[in-house]
Amino acid sequence: MIKILVADDHPMIRRGIKQAITDEADMKVVGEAQTAQQILDLVRTIEWDVVILDVSMPGRNGLEVLKEIKREHPTLPVLILSMHPEEQFAMRAVRAGASGYLTKEVSPEELLAAIRKVCSGGKYLTLSLAERLVEELAAASDRISHENLSDREYEILRFLAEGKTVSQIAERLFLSVKTVSTYRMRILEKMNLKNNAEIIRYAVQQRLIDEL
Repeated sequence: MIKILVADDHPMIRRGIKQAITDEADMKVVGEAQTAQQILDLVRTIEWDVVILDVSMPGRNGLEVLKEIKREHPTLPVLILSMHPEEQFAMRAVRAGASGYLTKEVSPEELLAAIRKVCSGGKYLTLSLAERLVEELAAASDRISHENLSDREYEILRFLAEGKTVSQIAERLFLSVKTVSTYRMRILEKMNLKNNAEIIRYAVQQRLIDEL
């Protein structure tokens, strides 16, 4: 029996995943979590076969949680199920140790196939994501600007590109305004950009944010 931990802050999503798995004899949702701390507490106290993890979590984001899970349990498969399209987070998730990346538009049949694949030791990647990974390996020294940002810097880049102020970002991430301002300056320096308008233009061109 595949023991599944579903981590998502939206009850409807957790319910939908459980419904998709209900009739499967070889798997069961044994636990649910809606915050980063709940996820880590459950991973540390129960032995799981797979974690289904959202990218957007309250406080610490899913990529940070993923890295901590993989540090403590390197062999535990983590399947990312996100509302964000592949081009926004999939590469970072795979580099951080995810065994697969799916969007929430995925069919129940594909979700079940992905769970079985990662639990058998494989990776579940779409063809487009697999091709991007191959391209990255072939051109590792020529990475585009935003790929040189840390996960936290990338998260703040996306918030700035969505038009959020430094104060709003600080409140959302439970950081000080000074800390967020420092991150903003690092982003501008690393990407050779001058201001928020250029951040927005870059993010739109690279499809790093959803349609405004």
